[in-house]
Amino acid sequence: MTRFARILRRLPRLPYVLATRLADHWLASLALPLLASCAIIHHDSPPAAMITQQQIRLADDIHLANEGWPSARWWEQYHDPQLNTLVDLALARAPTLAIAREHVSQANAQVELIRAASGLQMSALAETDREHVSGHGFLSAYASHDPAIGAYGPWYWTGLVGVDAHYDIDIWGKQRDLVRAAIGEQNARRAEAAQAELELSAGVAQLYYSIQITYASLDLLHQLREVRAFELDTRSARHERGLEALTQTAEARSQLLAIDQQIASSEEQVVHAREALRALAGAGPDDLPAIAPVPLPAPSVSLPSTLSYELLARRPDLQAMRWLVQASFDKIDSAKAAFYPSFDITAFFGFNALRMRDLFMHSSQQINLIPGLTLPIFDGGRLNANLHGARTASNTLIEQYDQAVLDAVRDVAQSGSEIDDLDHRVHLQHDRIDALRFASDSAEASYQTGLGDRTSAIQAKAPVIVGRIELVQLTGDEIEAGIVLTRALGGGYRSDELPGEPAGTKVH
Repeated sequence: MTRFARILRRLPRLPYVLATRLADHWLASLALPLLASCAIIHHDSPPAAMITQQQIRLADDIHLANEGWPSARWWEQYHDPQLNTLVDLALARAPTLAIAREHVSQANAQVELIRAASGLQMSALAETDREHVSGHGFLSAYASHDPAIGAYGPWYWTGLVGVDAHYDIDIWGKQRDLVRAAIGEQNARRAEAAQAELELSAGVAQLYYSIQITYASLDLLHQLREVRAFELDTRSARHERGLEALTQTAEARSQLLAIDQQIASSEEQVVHAREALRALAGAGPDDLPAIAPVPLPAPSVSLPSTLSYELLARRPDLQAMRWLVQASFDKIDSAKAAFYPSFDITAFFGFNALRMRDLFMHSSQQINLIPGLTLPIFDGGRLNANLHGARTASNTLIEQYDQAVLDAVRDVAQSGSEIDDLDHRVHLQHDRIDALRFASDSAEASYQTGLGDRTSAIQAKAPVIVGRIELVQLTGDEIEAGIVLTRALGGGYRSDELPGEPAGTKVH
């Protein structure tokens, strides 16, 4: 309530028409000089240029396999129930997702707060005041004791009770733009939550398959250890018979110990990966289910053959930045609207009396309806500084968005190229293993026919096992590259799940 309204409320016997005329005269006397001059927008720089679609094309020599797009639950393409259980556990309990959801909730509250501020504000009020009326003030007639005019001064117990209302008339859309900006930030937080889910599911999948790859390597290492142990026993027996020098035995023992070290290191890697998975999923000491060894899936990705803006725009992190850019435009509009005159209406209905015993009498009724006009004239540059700050923040977001798009293209190009390279190396490794297996089968056939000894046949198996270990590592690298590429393209995220997504870029 303005000071003038409070003055009117102190006049219980002043006729309503006279009060309204006083308000009109007061507004007119203030509005005329205010309209003659106002704060002026000085230097508003143009918005930064957003990246064009031509700048986000992949180079022609980068080829992505197959057509299609990962499903919303993209990890289910591996058909592994253990992985599905772990991802669901992480999505339900991970602290990082809880934080992201709290940010969404906070953004929702901010939208409700700003939206509420732009509506009608009403409140019930009651107050009493013990005051001494001045003999030289606006109510000087009531400073003396004159019952004929209702004066019993100079001391009074005044009372006021009623309903107070205030409404800002948003002619220029200042509050509307603030609401739109808050909704944009709300949608950005929702997109960030989707990005957190994508990062979490990708992290769980990477740790899970690092464990499975280690399991597969351990199985082959144990097979290789059997070969090396047999070789050591053979060398030791030949040395005891004086058929070989101790050097060959020591070398065989060294090879066996090296494998034992690899096995111990691999078992420790499983422990570390499992604990990292437990922390990522937010699971307690006994909440993480057992992870049993399963066959590794065949590396495959279902990705578009070409990359364009529409595909990259489905990334949750880029969607979040787009919403923040859109919100920054609305904040600029709101900052510009602050230069224009604002209108509001303040109203009061209730009872006001100089004496408490007269408070609820019909003659103590009071009605105030006060239209208001505010026009900034001299503000010391505050409004221009606010606009400049909004513009600078917007341009910064645009530049960050442009860089994020370029980084996304780089990530997709690098991941796609890595998958192509790994796929080629896997095929070469298969051919190499086939050649090694042929040599091993030949040595085994010679032993079975009596043309070769058992030691040579067993030793011929070692290169095949080593080749299979290398193939497991390459397969693991390809699975990991596929997960990274899926994450780089936004997984199964669907941006059309957000309400009111901006169809284009506003010009400001």
